[in-house]
Amino acid sequence: MNPADALDIGQAAIWTVVIAASPGVIAAMLVGILIALLQALTQVQEITLTFVPKIIAILVVLAFSAPFVGAVIFSFAEQTYARIPNGF
Repeated sequence: MNPADALDIGQAAIWTVVIAASPGVIAAMLVGILIALLQALTQVQEITLTFVPKIIAILVVLAFSAPFVGAVIFSFAEQTYARIPNGF
């Protein structure tokens, strides 16, 4: 394996992590913005009001996006394993 192959695998791994984590991160950001807006409008500064809806939203989004995340990770694994017979 030469350095270019190692960098290619590393770049693919980083992109896989970014793509696999994006549904949960996007859900947390959207719910966080909505809760922040609600808190700014009503001036209710309850700390649990920010965490509980985010946790619920992330769990729901991850439950629905699990096949997508699994497919992304499986695709990366297939690409990585396909390099083994060729010596990377």
